Amino acid sequence: MSRIFVTGGSGRLGRSVVAGLAEAGHEVISVDRDAIPAEQLPAGAGQYTADLLAPGEAERLIRETGPDAVIHLAAIAVPFSAPEDVIFSTNTRLAYAVISAATDAGVPKIVTASSPTALGYGSPAGWLPPSFPLDERTPPKPWNAYALSKLIAEQTVQMFAAAQGDKLRYAAFRPCFVISPEEWEGAPTQQGHTVRERLDDPALSAPALFNYVDARDVADFLDVLLDRMDSIPNGEVFFVGAKDALATGPLAELFPRFLPGSGPLTQHLTGTSPAFSIDKARDLLGWEPKRTWRTELTPPYEGPDTAANRAPLNDEITAGLVPAGATKETP
Repeated sequence: MSRIFVTGGSGRLGRSVVAGLAEAGHEVISVDRDAIPAEQLPAGAGQYTADLLAPGEAERLIRETGPDAVIHLAAIAVPFSAPEDVIFSTNTRLAYAVISAATDAGVPKIVTASSPTALGYGSPAGWLPPSFPLDERTPPKPWNAYALSKLIAEQTVQMFAAAQGDKLRYAAFRPCFVISPEEWEGAPTQQGHTVRERLDDPALSAPALFNYVDARDVADFLDVLLDRMDSIPNGEVFFVGAKDALATGPLAELFPRFLPGSGPLTQHLTGTSPAFSIDKARDLLGWEPKRTWRTELTPPYEGPDTAANRAPLNDEITAGLVPAGATKETP
């Protein structure tokens, strides 16, 4: 069991991370400006309300609680939900304050949340990657303050890893469009639509390239990551997503409608193939997501009778998959 300090623990992702890590047997300390309602705080978790941008506050709390690991989730989490300069300043300052404080306190394992938006999809000027599926080798091209702030968070942990060598361990992860447990039952997602509406209307999921991940799978990923950080290269970045796409039809058919020029790049994304590869997390960590919209949506989806909806997931029929590089929304 470890003592884990989680910033942003009251957020959509944070609540599931706190609950999942506590359920896994860790002592969890949630730190956020807003408290988790007492009836929702899981056994094995405690919390502090604090402004981590206040001078010295992050360092004070980390030294006071003495954690074995820090997971930094706190941020303005939705692009364009505040002025661009506010998003950039808040997110970059938070990341630096928490990571620096954890480093100064000698916390052995330090992890920060990033975002797939660092790749730059959705740019008004147009965007195409070198290949699909997207992975950690895809060049980042952020075009807004949120995406840039997340890329800088990654670079911040990598800067500290370069300075610390192997004395302390660092990592960053890019969670896809996070779906919390209540959203499977009809609560609105962070964009205001329900999951069912996003499945019914592909135009709603297209800006995020049909990516998603169950918040509980992110908690499972972080549990595995913390357990194995000592055995992987320092400062690694991981995509964390579902094993399929948030779509009822193959992305090879959907992408040409919403991403001009993508047809030749996405023609192999057949069946349930997602646009984002999680192979690095599988290969380095042995992590595998457990949940998909096909198993979690309540009541089950009864939309168009597509072949993709009837087919097994692509990780069960891998012969048709092509690795990134084989061919040329914001969450």
